[in-house]
Amino acid sequence: MTDASPAGAVSDGSARWERAADLFADWRSGDRRAMDDLVRLMTPVLWHVIRAYGLERSLAEDVVQSTWLALVRGHERIADGRAVSGWLTVTARREAWRVSKGHRRADATADDLLEPMLPPQESAEDEVAASDEARRIWTAVGTLSKRCQRLLRIVAFDDRPDYASIATDLDMPIGSIGPTRRRCLVKLRTELVRTGLAPAEGGHDEPLG
Repeated sequence: MTDASPAGAVSDGSARWERAADLFADWRSGDRRAMDDLVRLMTPVLWHVIRAYGLERSLAEDVVQSTWLALVRGHERIADGRAVSGWLTVTARREAWRVSKGHRRADATADDLLEPMLPPQESAEDEVAASDEARRIWTAVGTLSKRCQRLLRIVAFDDRPDYASIATDLDMPIGSIGPTRRRCLVKLRTELVRTGLAPAEGGHDEPLG
């Protein structure tokens, strides 16, 4: 059922969550193909969250598949279909944490970079441009400390991050997560400015994070 490959998409968050909710609703209404589309849409995000726990590829693939099986078996517990993206990311994070503890590994990895999978209506030119930008952004993330990489990989793909759980997962004091995240974003912004992906201070851009 699942293609646990790192190649895939991280497009606009809100659009992704909305699309996932629509596909989940279609699947529960009897459209079997909708689940295939949902897997293609969300697996890259799940892969990225899982890899934050330092799992080797085969273990990460197992966690991805376990997450999808958990959805199939427990979908009736999701009262609001709009919560499916959050449910998937939280389930993947918890399973990755459990597996990483079992294998005594919880270091971040930065060798797998996600490329965006844009909605079908996007042109090929737009897809290539967005893919290159995403690659360069994740390359910049790879220059940060392991601590920053782990935190940003998890928080970036959790619609409503549970700081208490994240503190336990990453062995960090809960009060340090917010300040650490801000420092990491500042460092990331500095790297993005250096590589020309973000304007220098004073430009007409939106703040990062």
